[in-house]
Amino acid sequence: MRARVIVKGLALILSLALLGYLFKTSDLGSSVNEAWIDARVRGHGVNGALLFLLMGGIFTAIGLPRQIIAFLGGYAFSVGLGTLLGALAALLGCILSFGYARLFGKGLLRARLGERAHRFDRFIHDHPFAMTVLVRLLPVGNNLLTNLAAGISSIRPVHFLVGTLLGYLPQTLVFALVGSGVQIAPALKLALAIGLFLISGALGAYLYRHFRHGQSLDAQIDAALDENIDAHESTTHI
Repeated sequence: MRARVIVKGLALILSLALLGYLFKTSDLGSSVNEAWIDARVRGHGVNGALLFLLMGGIFTAIGLPRQIIAFLGGYAFSVGLGTLLGALAALLGCILSFGYARLFGKGLLRARLGERAHRFDRFIHDHPFAMTVLVRLLPVGNNLLTNLAAGISSIRPVHFLVGTLLGYLPQTLVFALVGSGVQIAPALKLALAIGLFLISGALGAYLYRHFRHGQSLDAQIDAALDENIDAHESTTHI
């Protein structure tokens, strides 16, 4: 796995930690917290959790990074509940974009994402559930494009969605830890989050390298993970 992938992930973690610190200590933080998290989510029980799920699902469905939703889940709730709700919100976003592509977008999206969908089909063909988990463990890739490509592929929804939820959990835990660290032991939780990010990223890269059996999910992912790709793959943009 290339150093720039690791640096990019660590930069996201540290920038969100800084944002959380500003939430806690600055006037900006007070306005954001009171206007949204404190006023409508934290301490509002089931209604707050449902609102968080709805907004998180909508935003991830249109391309907002799911790591930000996980961070806000950790900030608004505890680590455990924030991880669960952050993963479920991202899953809801996945269901929305996957369902749109499957029901309405095949004609519109196939010209744009047809090759990506074919690659996805080939990649997950033998073990769709396990390979979906692997895809979601990778520290690189575009979450929304994967959802859309899967929607126009032949994968069964249950395999994709359950595999997605399980694969989402490690990174969701990482960023929920960063968010919760705003409230309690920030340095310790930040260090733990960085450690977990490095472990989960290395695990995803290792599994991809050893179980893809010559298949390529995406030339850009191969390049980011420092995989060997042939000339045709390296010049194909999907």
